[in-house]
Amino acid sequence: MNIRWEALLQHVALFAILVIVSTVVYHGLRRENVKEIILSGLARALFFIAVSLLLSPAPAPAQGQPQDLAATTLHVGMHNIRAQLALTPQQRQIGLMFRQSMPNHEGMLFVFEDSSPQCFWMRNTLIPLSIAFLADDGTVVNLADMKPQSDESHCSAKPVRYALEMNQGWFAKRGVKPGSRIAGEVFAR
Repeated sequence: MNIRWEALLQHVALFAILVIVSTVVYHGLRRENVKEIILSGLARALFFIAVSLLLSPAPAPAQGQPQDLAATTLHVGMHNIRAQLALTPQQRQIGLMFRQSMPNHEGMLFVFEDSSPQCFWMRNTLIPLSIAFLADDGTVVNLADMKPQSDESHCSAKPVRYALEMNQGWFAKRGVKPGSRIAGEVFAR
């Protein structure tokens, strides 16, 4: 379990105990209503627990850990790609950081809300990657090879909504170049 969630649950349990104890102290300990007082305090504590869990953000991957995201299948000619989807700003910021390796036909598709110039770097990324910047329909705008652990920027040649990272050389070995089209359901939206 994520350390952040464990700490949250410890605080919630402590809070529940405090609510029950304070309810008992506030109402006194008359024998005829002890059960009712404890149940009332417990109900309030459970309400606060539910609200705090609903309002707390989803756990982020632990620092220094690769993320495992939902994936989609993309197609380049006869080749299939299992691409994890980086949809949120936090997912896009972490990207493929901290991975020791990646299977040959896997990658990560970065999905942005709107087409705009996009730039990528390789800080905390341990494996060499190639990136394809993609137009709304999946057409390759430009490609770049990226070195591990580098802060060098690699930018799209024009505004794009998608970027696909694969193991370095994947696109070149399959003849993918600017103007090639990558297909998938995500581009039909």
